[in-house]
Amino acid sequence: MPYGSRVEETAAILDVLPGTPGTEAPVDEPRGPALSPSRAADFMTCPLLYRFRVIDRLPEPPTTATARGTLVHAALERLFDLPAAERTPEAARALLIPEWDRLAAEEPELAALFPDEAARGSWLESTIAIMDTYFTLEDPRRLEPAARESYVETTLDSGLRLRGYIDRLDVAPGGEIRIVDYKTGRAPREAYEASALFQMKFYALVIWRLRGQVPRLLQLMYLAEGEVLRYPPDESDLLATERKIMALWQAIERARTAGDWRPRPSKLCDWCNHKALCPEFGGTPPPLPPALPPEGGGA
Repeated sequence: MPYGSRVEETAAILDVLPGTPGTEAPVDEPRGPALSPSRAADFMTCPLLYRFRVIDRLPEPPTTATARGTLVHAALERLFDLPAAERTPEAARALLIPEWDRLAAEEPELAALFPDEAARGSWLESTIAIMDTYFTLEDPRRLEPAARESYVETTLDSGLRLRGYIDRLDVAPGGEIRIVDYKTGRAPREAYEASALFQMKFYALVIWRLRGQVPRLLQLMYLAEGEVLRYPPDESDLLATERKIMALWQAIERARTAGDWRPRPSKLCDWCNHKALCPEFGGTPPPLPPALPPEGGGA
């Protein structure tokens, strides 16, 4: 079934969301604890990494890989601003440099990633290849997303707020909902697909709590490799996800109360920005701040 939405269907979804497509998240007020899928994944990966990002709020410089992901997401969002018939590979490529210039102007650290124009040009070529691969996976001329880069938030009965950004929300004429997420990294091996789907089930839980409707399909698009991971959730999936999130939050609260943020070494340590501060590698974390933030982190 082709996915799309009429104006009234888009409004029906967005009237319960605290934001509209492409808007920034609301300014936080002291409304109790919150958790996003990114920060939940951080704690599951390594409690100390969660502490560095959420409590210490240590800066993390961009990399060429994260910059590529940011640029591809921005270009795909702008692609759907064009009339349907104009959403071609050529139009997508033409969006990349203007979007890069905008992003680099907003965040000078991005421009500093490249020592010269040749390095930047080579990097842009790799980004163009990813955009071209996107068109082998779907035809954007046949889509009218209900929401793009949309901030969503709901509060569970426990008082924990779940929040984050959904790359794309599609609604079929019959009302079925599809949640789409773009990835520019490598697709996971089969053994790690459940971990990759956790983020999507998190978002599906938020939409279910907001709308009372379980999304029909969760779709992860691995653009660099031209692969798509699809999963149809059901209520039991999302109830299990809610239980997992609550157990995770209780573990975070225990770590916060005890001040015990233990590292969990893995192969991912080689890519960690904070390896020099990790006790597993001879480092010393900074002193804990006197007043710990009540939040579980942003998106």
